[in-house]
Amino acid sequence: MHKLRCIAVDDEPLALELLEDNIRQIPYLELVGGCHNAFEAMDLLHEQQADLIFLDIQMPGITGVQFLKSLQGQSASPMVIFITAYEQYALEGFELDVVDYLLKPVSFERFLKAANKAFELFKLRQQTPVPEILSTHFFVNANYALVKIRYDEITYIEGLKDYVKIFLTSARHPVITRMTLKGIEQKLPSHEFMRVHKSYIVSLDKIQSVRNLKIHIGEAIIPVGEQYVEEFMKSIGEN
Repeated sequence: MHKLRCIAVDDEPLALELLEDNIRQIPYLELVGGCHNAFEAMDLLHEQQADLIFLDIQMPGITGVQFLKSLQGQSASPMVIFITAYEQYALEGFELDVVDYLLKPVSFERFLKAANKAFELFKLRQQTPVPEILSTHFFVNANYALVKIRYDEITYIEGLKDYVKIFLTSARHPVITRMTLKGIEQKLPSHEFMRVHKSYIVSLDKIQSVRNLKIHIGEAIIPVGEQYVEEFMKSIGEN
């Protein structure tokens, strides 16, 4: 039986501990990790795949609602169950297409009912092909805010260990966010972007010229790594 990979997010330590314990008690749920805020959850999602997020709403920095909105439009985004002490968020939660809305304190019986609902929905999705949603953008965490990145504005991306620089046509300076190059590569349409070096991803549409295996995009000169040469030359019709 496939287990639903779950992330628990709550800024209250005891509430988070209870969430994690409830998840461990249900055979078809697998706890991937617990997070105290949305920023930790973002980092975890860059490293781990998740099918379901149990998400608190009232959290410092970024609320659960803001975090959920940042995930929408991405391919294979996880299902979400809201957990909160405030009833007034219920309507907004269902407008955001969450699986369920749990009001604290949550009994295990009610928690199990929500988990069953998510599992049934997951099985239904596995059986029924879901049409691909054509997204135009994604969000990254930069300067303590969620910043929208439009695909058509990206010229190239540079990786720096656990950070990336995203260069845009609409900004003088790159957007810097804590993410691996592999993590951001998974967010990009593969027919529009290509990894050309261990440290660079380029927008194929923004390439102006290629000379001696160096890509020219505006004033930037980007090397093509040896292991990427053959695939890159095929992509531009030179092989």
